[in-house]
Amino acid sequence: MPDKEGQMYHCQLDNLYLIPTAEVPVTNIYRDVILDEKQLPIKNCAYTQCFRREAGSYGKDVRGLNRLHEFSKVEIVRIDTPEHSRESHKEMLAHVEGLLQKLELPYRILHLCGGDMSFTAATCFDFEVYSEAQKRWLEVSSVSNFDTYQANRLKCRYRTAEKKTELCHTLNGSALALPRIVAALLENNQTPEGIRIPKALVPYCGFEIID
Repeated sequence: MPDKEGQMYHCQLDNLYLIPTAEVPVTNIYRDVILDEKQLPIKNCAYTQCFRREAGSYGKDVRGLNRLHEFSKVEIVRIDTPEHSRESHKEMLAHVEGLLQKLELPYRILHLCGGDMSFTAATCFDFEVYSEAQKRWLEVSSVSNFDTYQANRLKCRYRTAEKKTELCHTLNGSALALPRIVAALLENNQTPEGIRIPKALVPYCGFEIID
């Protein structure tokens, strides 16, 4: 809520919110719980519709599939110990990079400085794919380690082997924002015969070229 309130749709009659990302409900599964250290890391994956007001986003840069008020997204969330959370972060980054490699898309990874990332995150990496039509890079994933920030608000803790209670670390990332990925696939695979489908998607599509 601290960094998403301005982007969320609020149904005032019921005092309910449409989720801007699956991170919100999935992380809250672990509200007010004490986990056993042997359970960690806990790995979660959620596919949901996401809803964002995109307040303040106007002009030519938000047309088409750049910024949508409703879109589909896969979210990966982990609950971990402070000692292992950096390793979990690396594994999550490798997972997202592996998806982009399988999709054969031109991409780059940015390690964000403090001024460019959410104040809730301790460290964050953005994945961007190149838009041939717009001649610029577009963010398709953001993978963050929040350390104890979210866990402290959630009261999400774990019990060590010495029976001490400690705050967990929480991590989350987008396993690719689907609308921008679709645009990148269409833009970066133009051939004289048509739009080429990446090999990894051919078994799901049933064809290799869009005429």
